[in-house]
Amino acid sequence: MNSGDLQRAVDLARSHAPFLAMLLDRESPLLDDLEHALIDPLKTARGLDGEMPEARRLRLERRRLALLVALGDLSGRFDLTKVTTLLSDFADDALDRAIRTAIRERTPDAEPRGFAAIALGKLGSRELNYSSDIDPILIFDPATLPCKPREVPEDAAVRIGRRVIEILQARDGDGYVLRVDLRLRPSPEATPIALPVEAAISYYESQALPWERAAFIRARACAGDRALGGLFLEAIRPFVWRRAVDYGTIREIRDISRRIRDHYAQAQAFGPGFDLKRGRGGIREIEFFAQIHQLIHGGRDPALRVPATRDALAALAVDGRIDAEDAAALTDAYVEFRTVEHRLQMVDDLQTHTLPKGQEALDNVAALHGLEDGATLIERLRPHVERVGRVYDALAGEEEPRLTADPETLATRLAAAGFDNPAGALRIVEGWRGGGYPALRSPQAREALESLLPGLLDAFAHAPDSTHAITRFDAMLSRLPSAINFFRLLEAQPGLTRLLSAILCHAPTLAEQLGRRAELLDGLIDASALEPVAELPELIAEMAARERGVDYQWQLEHVRRLVGEKRFALGAQIIAGASDPIDVSHGYARIAEAAIEVLAMATVDEFQRAHGRVPESELVILALGRMGGRALTHASDLDLVYLFTGDYSAESDGAKPLGAVTYYNRLAQRVTGALSVATAAGPLYEVDTRLRPSGAQGPLSVSLDAFVRYQREDAWTWEHMALTRARPIFGSAAARAAVQGIVDDVLNGARPERNILADAAKMRDEIAAHKPPAGPLDAKLLPGGLVDLEFAVHVLQLQHRTAFAPQLRDAIVLLIAEGLLPPTMADAYDLLGRLLVTLRLVAPDAQPPGETTQALIARAVGLGSWDAVVASFERTRQEVRDCWAQIRAGG
Repeated sequence: MNSGDLQRAVDLARSHAPFLAMLLDRESPLLDDLEHALIDPLKTARGLDGEMPEARRLRLERRRLALLVALGDLSGRFDLTKVTTLLSDFADDALDRAIRTAIRERTPDAEPRGFAAIALGKLGSRELNYSSDIDPILIFDPATLPCKPREVPEDAAVRIGRRVIEILQARDGDGYVLRVDLRLRPSPEATPIALPVEAAISYYESQALPWERAAFIRARACAGDRALGGLFLEAIRPFVWRRAVDYGTIREIRDISRRIRDHYAQAQAFGPGFDLKRGRGGIREIEFFAQIHQLIHGGRDPALRVPATRDALAALAVDGRIDAEDAAALTDAYVEFRTVEHRLQMVDDLQTHTLPKGQEALDNVAALHGLEDGATLIERLRPHVERVGRVYDALAGEEEPRLTADPETLATRLAAAGFDNPAGALRIVEGWRGGGYPALRSPQAREALESLLPGLLDAFAHAPDSTHAITRFDAMLSRLPSAINFFRLLEAQPGLTRLLSAILCHAPTLAEQLGRRAELLDGLIDASALEPVAELPELIAEMAARERGVDYQWQLEHVRRLVGEKRFALGAQIIAGASDPIDVSHGYARIAEAAIEVLAMATVDEFQRAHGRVPESELVILALGRMGGRALTHASDLDLVYLFTGDYSAESDGAKPLGAVTYYNRLAQRVTGALSVATAAGPLYEVDTRLRPSGAQGPLSVSLDAFVRYQREDAWTWEHMALTRARPIFGSAAARAAVQGIVDDVLNGARPERNILADAAKMRDEIAAHKPPAGPLDAKLLPGGLVDLEFAVHVLQLQHRTAFAPQLRDAIVLLIAEGLLPPTMADAYDLLGRLLVTLRLVAPDAQPPGETTQALIARAVGLGSWDAVVASFERTRQEVRDCWAQIRAGG
């Protein structure tokens, strides 16, 4: 090269690069001996006279070096390696001096140690371009970091880090030093800008995401306490370079590429406006091609652990891991792309990688590159872009369609799909992809999610309320410890995804349960899940299965799991419109009765092992309320009374004998616990025992003799009203018959004379005063609701000693047949019952739900519209109010 080359470079800079022209004017002394200045550009750039603050000195050095490197580049004296090495070495030095300055400004007498910068990205591989930002991770050692008196190291490190950034990024008339991007540190939205070294090591050992492995291929300790940086990198080396191939990481790198392609889709049609860095067939795809092969093979072959892209391609080719011709083609393309990228940045010192769209601007860049015009530049780049695209496409292979990962494109697609709030849906999806939830931390989980996303979002978008569906699914995911099997189940069962969407839209109660136990969805795989619940003997046989012999705890878990699945499936039947809510209500009751039978028997057996049996005695369980009447809702508790037969003064015959009263009270406590104490499979039922003799003040279990005496002599009217729905559900046939006989005798007159009507009216008024309706749809507690209907029925039953049937509708039909109730009360019960069962799932707060859920309620109660539901509800309540008012009036 001769001086003419340098003069041509100067002329090109003045004519086609305003930024360089400005530097030529401001740094004109450098041109006096440009040949000498280019021998060691870094030394020349640092050759400033006079004292000045370090920050200003660095800004002046940066602009001097920028001019020298550009002239060396344009003249052909510096190849791409020389250019990027000079820029990277300056950045290392600038970052190191900024750290030292920041420490010494705060603690002048301290040795600047305990604080290091780890370079990632292009600085890590010494491939920095003219306008690159740098991507360091700042770490510190609390034990050695210089601090001010009474200052904790964490605060000192953050202040040092902020000052470092200020020194490098501050702009004035002299320009700036470097742009700094700290977002590659762990959880940048939540962590301080400088991390304790042990915490950083712990993160990369246990929590880091797969893409972070790829980032660390190019990591090196570049500034500050390099010994500290080296220790950190050595500690996390096993995280970066794994001997076992991790295809989840490979998939994630490809997904990053897909995201970039999606985002820059408008620049993928090669020509003016093409993004050399991110476009299809551009710089990023060359880098990712190398990094994917390094991640696959570098764990076993240290020779492949080279940070620079061209070095990596060469090493992979030598090792036979990639085709040598492909490596050469990608290398040539990389040099061409990066060189033109530098021309783009020389023009105005902008961080750009995009070919100008305007013809004049494109011609200007071409001229700076020494070409005739923009068209010539395009044609020179075209074969490289096409070859890189083909090579990378072959690596990506034939993959199933995936949802776009670019935010702008995804937002457009979500809106087009039909989401009510596409911006909110976008935030949720991006949160999932960020791996923030425990269930999404693993590559396998995120891979399973990506496979599911297109179908899942399509189901949500077409749901009656897409916002409810996706937000409740998000809430569910946030609580799941693991989600891989859940995702795979949904992927394999598209119909299940649609049902899940409906559940999430309409049923907060079920959605909350799914959030605790996603495996509940497993029970819906079988088509029989949407059929009526089996009869009691079959349910008992299924729950009593003892795969592990006499393991009591296993039995508890087994029953809880089955009950949870079956109750959930019953709720899903209502959401799917597959069953009448009245039938579902009976199904809930059969499930509860089977669970009581199996768990009470298992508890009795377990109790007897320690305490034996009380001779000629046994436990009997009497169901009252909705459980007695075989009409539970999803939210119903169980009203139970524990009784025992035989002599209350007897004693058990076990190794630890107990008197009968103590025996059965403890046994009752155990049964209650078996039914209500939450285990790993979740809670089962709330058990209410306040309807026992003497209420909450009395013993938990009483003898039959005491029960008979109490009911015949002391019980109040409300207790006899409760007895109208009493039903023995546990005990031998003889014991149940004995209890039923007692109940029948009491109801038929073996009870104290009371003013039934006055007592009932007073009690109803107390309920109204102390337990108001939850909302305008409270089918139970509103005036004219189920409670009023129940009071009407029970008063007539006790007054007339007739129509005793535990199931309320059966009693209503009998009372109608005897002319004691108006015929409308049967239909009233049906509507109120269906509403109660449905609303417990879809509107547990008894407030009017959204329009789409209103339609579901209308369908469930057999009406054509929500207006019809409201009108029927009001009319029915009026009919019940009138009926109860007439009974209260003595008519």
